[in-house]
Amino acid sequence: MIKVTIVRDDRKAIIRFTVSGHAFYNDPGKDIVCAGVTAVTVGAINAIEKLTGLEPNAYTESGLLEATAPRSEEPARDDQVQLLLEGMVAALETIEDYYGKHVKIKEIFEQEGG
Repeated sequence: MIKVTIVRDDRKAIIRFTVSGHAFYNDPGKDIVCAGVTAVTVGAINAIEKLTGLEPNAYTESGLLEATAPRSEEPARDDQVQLLLEGMVAALETIEDYYGKHVKIKEIFEQEGG
């Protein structure tokens, strides 16, 4: 199962997210659930970089993606980052709605700096 953890601060802004595991919906290379989750999450990271000029701190290996939202001195750019990340969450929730046996999303809240 793919587990997605969205970490938010006390203002509900996304601080970081982690995607771990494998969907096991189909054989590797034919797994549409894995491909969908990967496209949505990596696409969000790429969109942040391309559209805001900010570079998310991201780490990836087989079955794992960890990314931290970049911060800017410009509130408008932070808002853009959050909009792209919320779009990612909406797309992941759609995948979870259809393939809930293979993808689970949880959100946790933590204090800033913690």
